[in-house]
Amino acid sequence: MRILLLCVLSFMISPIFGQETAQWRGPLRDGIYPEKELLKKWPEAGPKPELQITGIGKGYSQPIVYNGVIYTTGIKKDTMDVLSAYDLKGNLLWDKVYGHAWAKSYPDTRSTPTIQDDMIYLVSGMGTVCCMSAKDGKLLWSQDAQNEFKGDYQTWGIAESVLLTDQAAIYVTGGEETSVVAFDKITGKLLWKTKSLGGARAYASSLLIERNGLKIILAQTANYVIGINSINGEILWDFDLRPSQTGDMGRGCNTNTPIYRDGEIFITSGYDHPSMMFSLSEDGRSVSLKWKNEDMDTHHGGVVLADGNLYGTNWQNNTKGQWVSLNWESGKTNWVKDWFTKGSIIAADGLLYCYEEKGGNVALVQPDVSDFKIISTFKVGAGEGAYWAHPAIYDGKLFLRHGNILLIYNIKA
Repeated sequence: MRILLLCVLSFMISPIFGQETAQWRGPLRDGIYPEKELLKKWPEAGPKPELQITGIGKGYSQPIVYNGVIYTTGIKKDTMDVLSAYDLKGNLLWDKVYGHAWAKSYPDTRSTPTIQDDMIYLVSGMGTVCCMSAKDGKLLWSQDAQNEFKGDYQTWGIAESVLLTDQAAIYVTGGEETSVVAFDKITGKLLWKTKSLGGARAYASSLLIERNGLKIILAQTANYVIGINSINGEILWDFDLRPSQTGDMGRGCNTNTPIYRDGEIFITSGYDHPSMMFSLSEDGRSVSLKWKNEDMDTHHGGVVLADGNLYGTNWQNNTKGQWVSLNWESGKTNWVKDWFTKGSIIAADGLLYCYEEKGGNVALVQPDVSDFKIISTFKVGAGEGAYWAHPAIYDGKLFLRHGNILLIYNIKA
């Protein structure tokens, strides 16, 4: 019941952060979708397939639905990132190049569109930040942010999805000139840039929160989790993550958008890095570490909070992991369970949707502190490559991407 209330609350309060924004991992970037009256159990063969769209381009980004149009990003034209728009019958309305794709290892498009007021905000794999019309894909503005601010890449390029504030489009650069920049949403002009804390960018998308009237951007670089005043770019606080990242792999690979509730911030990033919970001061200008947990180190599949408990995965290596639940308040582990391997997770209408990344198995799961309670499963067969794109739910339909293919299932009760 509580997760249903959180879903409804997410839908109701999302305008605080920008007028019905369609974006990465749902209205509040927390993996919870405001859908109701969904199936509580799937048929044995899985929910009814409604549509399959092929040729969306190589990518791991999440599909977005806005005003009855499906938007996807992918590599379609040689080495270029392309934004595509489809109607709800799968017909291509248009596609537009918005920048160069990541040119090195795993050159698949990662950035999910952020859409607000008929404007789409994107980051290309090589660091072009741009704004396009949701109606026809017309380019409204573009900034070569990577080169302009001397940003610092990590091994697998850019996976960030643009964060919007009341005035700005936010982008994490990393590097020695600045760590985070803000562009005017309408004109693309630079509004502010933070001082540099040094080090490369991370892979995680940022989050906008509010603490007693102060709107704060939670951003991550390779070295820090940072709280930034959304109005002027002042760094309110930073926490150095390097001392806790002592393994041989993945140092600086901070991968997941934080989860925020009631003055507390949860982060996790795989590679045997401990999950951390921070308490945010009443004025929003400092944090203190509340607890660490060694069992949940989610690689890049996200985490959801339901009924006061966190659900996600751990990292055993780059192809293997387990499913994990923690108590939000105490940080104690509820359980660690095997189910194929690690993957991504979202929630809607009181249930969890898990999409494991190696074989494409999908599970409908009841949140529970005693066990990983699977209700129904099915398997995605179409497509190729790793199943790394996060699921999404819109208008009673489950959207699952596998590489160049988008599959849509009817999950309405």
